[in-house]
Order: sequence, then C-alpha cells, then structure tokens
Amino acid sequence: MTPSKAAIAILGGRGMLGRDLAAACEKKGWEMAVFDQPEFDIRNPEQLRAVTEKFGVIVNCAAYTNVEKAESETDLAYQINGEAVGRLGQMAKEAGSWVLHVGTDFVFDGTKDGPYDETDPPNPISVYGRSKWMGERLLAESGCRHCRMRVQWTYGAGGTNFVSKLIAAAGKNPVLKVVEDQIGSPTATTEAAKAMCALLEKRVEGLFHFASDGYVSRYEMAEFVFRKLGMAVSLVRCKTSEFPCAAARPLNSCFDCRKIKAVLDEAIQPWQVPLEQFLQKR
Repeated sequence: MTPSKAAIAILGGRGMLGRDLAAACEKKGWEMAVFDQPEFDIRNPEQLRAVTEKFGVIVNCAAYTNVEKAESETDLAYQINGEAVGRLGQMAKEAGSWVLHVGTDFVFDGTKDGPYDETDPPNPISVYGRSKWMGERLLAESGCRHCRMRVQWTYGAGGTNFVSKLIAAAGKNPVLKVVEDQIGSPTATTEAAKAMCALLEKRVEGLFHFASDGYVSRYEMAEFVFRKLGMAVSLVRCKTSEFPCAAARPLNSCFDCRKIKAVLDEAIQPWQVPLEQFLQKR
C-alpha cells in the first residue's frame, strides 16, 4: 500500500526512543512506518529520498549515540548525526515534508549556572555533541519545515542507558562509585514519545527542550533506583574527573522546559514517577 503524504516515517524506529514513539503513534491510530538498520541506512541518499518523497512527516530518531566510541569513530558520528541530517532537511524541503528531529543536551558544555533554555548558545565538548550540533545546524539551514526537540538522560526498555548499566554493574559488584557532580533530569523515552506526539499533532516549528520535571545528580538517581528495587548496593560518591573517559561530558544538563510546556496537553511529570513505573516493570 502506498502511504499518504500525511503518514509518518520514523527513522531509527527500532531504537529505544523510536520504539516507544512508534507504539505511541500506533495507540493514536496514526498511519506510520518504521525504518531502521540493517535494511535502512540514513546515510544512503537513495533510501532517504524514497522516504521523503512518500511521507509528509519524517521523525528522525536515528543517531550515532556511543559517546565514547565517537571520539575514535569520528567520521561515522559526523556522517550519521551531521551530514545525513542536513541531507534529510534538503530532501524534505524539496518534497514539502515536515521533519521532527531529536537533539541532545550534549550540545552544551555544562558550565552554565542554571538550566539551559533554547536561546543558550551551544558549545559541545565531545565529538558526539559536536556531530549532533552539526546536524541541528544543517537541518535549520536546509530551510525545510521542521521542529527540533532536545532530550537528556533518557532511559527505556530494550536500550542501553544509565539505569540498565547501573543494575548490570550492581550484579557484579556490591560497591559502586557514582558521580555526584553531573546534574540533570532522568527522562523516560515513553514520556519523550508523548511530548513528540503533541508536536506531531500540532506540526509546530522551532526548537524545544524536553525533560522530566526536577533535577538530580547521577548519585542521587542511583540511590533512588536501588532503593526502589530493594537492592543492597553500597554507593560511593565521586567526581567525573575520577573516571578516565575518552569523551568529556557536560556536568550541568538541566533544561528549562517552559517553552514546550505551552505546547503540551499534559503537565510534565516529576522524574521520580516515570522512573519508578519503569523499575516496577523490570
């Protein structure tokens, strides 16, 4: 069946966020299709053009997300997160399609004293962050109708994330060192998907920040996770500088979400509520 131009194409639709978005769209009864590797490669111009010509709405959840490996796989990160997104914008403009693109808190350096809003200038400090910022810029420069929604500290079923890494690490070691100087908002991909559905329904354009309500350190988040799971894990506070990593990470990932709140139909939930629900389903 040939899709109508009102149908939604979800690129990266089998990833952690893409799957929850596809489920949310299906629940609403929207006509949509999922595209992902190995049969779909966002770097392939022919495949990308076929999607933009058939679908009036394209959601880009496809991304290179391995922050550490991006430092050594620089070309691949820029191809997927940067060049391909710019090409998507150009083709969407030619086809008259609307694009919803997922961004990240890693476009900031994390040194601001207070939450980041949409007017704050990006200053990424890692290859991953720079490649994602490149994609945002190229998408905006393409002139296509689009919306960008930045997310942070996401977790969900079937994906690698801070929560899954914590639980896996605790299974091997009853004593864990967790950084206390990284601050942000743990955000369930189910909640991000709900926000994206609101943007899809209203076809808004521009840049928006989305995260769960409230801020917490990685250490405090770990305390919450293990308390709710009833796991006897001894946590040790430490600084980010104590962990030798290839990629630098922003210490402050806090978002000011006032702009997107004006678009959403429901209030943004405190971070504790979706996280507890997620842990109960494990």
